[in-house]
Amino acid sequence: MTSLRKQKNIICKATAALLWLALWAAAAALVGRDLLLPGPLTVLRALAKMACEVSFWKSCAATLGRIMAGFALGLFLGCALGALSWRFPLCREFFAPILSVVKATPVASFILLALVWLRVSNVPVCTAVLIVTPVAYSNVFTGLAALDPDLLEMAGAFHMRAPARLKYLYFPALAPYLRAAVAAGMGMAWKSGVAAEVICIPKFSLGAIMYRAKVYLETPELLAATSAVILLSMALEKIVLRLIRPKGGEGDA
Repeated sequence: MTSLRKQKNIICKATAALLWLALWAAAAALVGRDLLLPGPLTVLRALAKMACEVSFWKSCAATLGRIMAGFALGLFLGCALGALSWRFPLCREFFAPILSVVKATPVASFILLALVWLRVSNVPVCTAVLIVTPVAYSNVFTGLAALDPDLLEMAGAFHMRAPARLKYLYFPALAPYLRAAVAAGMGMAWKSGVAAEVICIPKFSLGAIMYRAKVYLETPELLAATSAVILLSMALEKIVLRLIRPKGGEGDA
């Protein structure tokens, strides 16, 4: 039954994707100008052409490294601050104002300020950290606050060691919240990180490719670079979600 359900799910997703591609192609044909809206085949040809260039793969690797570094640092920082806030109420009150400010500040402001303080290549990393941290903090704090007090009391009564508590108590309870943080934070890290690349234009980056395509009105190349960002984001999210999936848990739908 599980295998049949997965097959139906795959068929449904493939059908939906084909329908959206058909709508895209129809809209492009109706517009009739690649400058305004190129069709899927035109974008695919542009992506294939870019894939033949070494600089494109260097840009993909550089962007992936920056976004992954920013996401990992933001996730770690958010988890640490969330755990401290759950354990110590004073920390919760201390971190609350700055996290509220970070959540309310426009991404463009972070990027412009980071350009003043940091090297160009570090701006996307810093931006991703600032965007991901509040997401991870909120999810981890909520997950820890939802822990059963009786389980915590029992762990204390049996003098359970910290590694055992992490493995059998905290991690299973936090796994759904961590998955939610990864799912939300990964997309936000890519959006903010690539936006930072478009503004600060590092030498090798997908953001720089998108900026040049915009300047020279090369819409197919712009959408091709955007497609590369989307594919990398989706692949990275799937990999990270599998890494934090509890043993015996079901795979991603």
